[in-house]
Amino acid sequence: MMIASFVRALGFWLAAIELVVGQNRWWGLSWLGRGAQRALLALPLAAPLGMPGGRARRRLAFGLAAPVALVLQLLLSSLRNRSRDPRSRLRAGEHADRRVDDLRIPLGDQYLPGILVAPPAGALAAVCVLHGSGDHKAAYTWWMVDALLARGLAVLLVDLDGHGANPRVQQFPDILDDVSAAVGWLRARYARVGLLGLSLGGCVAARAAAEGAALDALVLMEAPPILQYTRADMRREALRLLHWPALAVFEDSTPLQLIDTWSTAPIRAAISTWDLIAALDLLGSLARLRGPLLLVYGGSDAIVKPGQAEQVRAAAPPQAEFQLVPGASHLTLFLRRDVQARVAEWFARQLGAASAPLQSRSP
Repeated sequence: MMIASFVRALGFWLAAIELVVGQNRWWGLSWLGRGAQRALLALPLAAPLGMPGGRARRRLAFGLAAPVALVLQLLLSSLRNRSRDPRSRLRAGEHADRRVDDLRIPLGDQYLPGILVAPPAGALAAVCVLHGSGDHKAAYTWWMVDALLARGLAVLLVDLDGHGANPRVQQFPDILDDVSAAVGWLRARYARVGLLGLSLGGCVAARAAAEGAALDALVLMEAPPILQYTRADMRREALRLLHWPALAVFEDSTPLQLIDTWSTAPIRAAISTWDLIAALDLLGSLARLRGPLLLVYGGSDAIVKPGQAEQVRAAAPPQAEFQLVPGASHLTLFLRRDVQARVAEWFARQLGAASAPLQSRSP
């Protein structure tokens, strides 16, 4: 009897989770998919009606079945939707709405690995994106690329020194050469150039801009003045991945795809990320910036806490725009569609992307 109750409870939870998934259009998290077959969910949702056993047994069955149902939802949805991989939007080739090219931008006697994503008709302006520590150029960047591309902007993604396919090690001040190479390459092909830096990438972007990188607009997202967090902060940050607006990542991504994207090689470094961020001196860099500047921070960031964000706001030059996004954490700020749209709109205004696009030169 207990097994029968457990099975009915499991069916109920699978149907209930699937119902929430469908209502929010998180199709990457769906094992049933779209269409008329979703009417079948009514059957397991009726499982509590007439379930045998007493109240205590039913509660036990539902309590045991809930975590099992969640695991099954994650696995079954990943299997069903494995061919719907959003990362394919960054694979080299001609796509319906973009052209994607893999690049090796010359950098001394080595190179800077990059991915250029451009509208089919070309673009007047481009934005270079610098990722955070431990990430790589294709790590969860496809949504931001979509947002920028939709505003008529080309996008250059690069691997910072010590990360991804970059053959150089992470060290200071050499990492600033990445920005010089990327911006110089874009300047030869586009009329206007913007730079978007995320976390460590924001510190690198700010220092490079302060030292004269030829930029028309700069966005810094959750760039830390210093790194100062504990294991407890990391646990809090992990829990905030469940922040509701960030779950929109499941609209086109499966759990296993997101986990696989997270996997990356260790940083190859001659200087620790902690010391590198200190050497980059974000607050000192901000005071030297003169062009259009947008600063975006999360109101629930456990890594770059609101107090540090306030330090950044206080150090920013007069022309800077500062936005503190309620509920956003260090890991979810960049994933939120509303934030992506806000950043893309800002770049479009500053770079004049609404102008008639020019045909960009071949990479």
